[in-house]
Amino acid sequence: MATSLTDRSFAAFLFDMDGTILTSIRSAERVWTAWAARHGLDVHTFLPTLHGKRTHDTIRQLGLPGVDPIAEAAWITAAEIEDVADIEAIHGAADFLASLPPDRWGIVTSAPRALAKARLAAAGLPSSNLLVAAEDVKHGKPAPDPFLLGARKLGVAPEDCLVFEDTQAGLQSAKAAGMESIVVTLTHTHPMETDVFGVLDYADLKAMRTADGLLQITCGGSAP
Repeated sequence: MATSLTDRSFAAFLFDMDGTILTSIRSAERVWTAWAARHGLDVHTFLPTLHGKRTHDTIRQLGLPGVDPIAEAAWITAAEIEDVADIEAIHGAADFLASLPPDRWGIVTSAPRALAKARLAAAGLPSSNLLVAAEDVKHGKPAPDPFLLGARKLGVAPEDCLVFEDTQAGLQSAKAAGMESIVVTLTHTHPMETDVFGVLDYADLKAMRTADGLLQITCGGSAP
């Protein structure tokens, strides 16, 4: 809950990418709309279900006969890499990330590595020493594996990480990993049912270094 972040300090921050530090909805939905229509899916019903999970997991869960999830995911990824013209950073994200010590944060995304790099570059976001991508784990979100791997690569305990997410799948992954979360809501079209502390964007967020070198969040001048 929000009160659990009050006066808490963390060893590291882990960020989801799409919808959390950048917005790629228009790009992703253009590609997925074309793919869904080609397979006879109801586009308006299908599109809300695809965010937060790995592409091949989304396709596999559809159970479409005669469809190879890996091959279809490769086609979608290639199309998304080509379509980055209107990808933008979430307001305040660039400055917030740039304020963090490079060895104390990382990106944990359900996107393949090549797509993640293309979108981060298009959004003009600072690079991270750590990028956990779709192909790095056997089980993607909502399983805890991606965030656990991120913590391990940063050399910190899972319970000492704060996660920034925007989807239920991501929040479930963080919770399963034993991590606190903040949900970024800028790209949400409907209220999310969660007791996780939420922010619209990063405009009012600041990261402070504590006396013992840890990180603490302030929001509008006070801790959330």
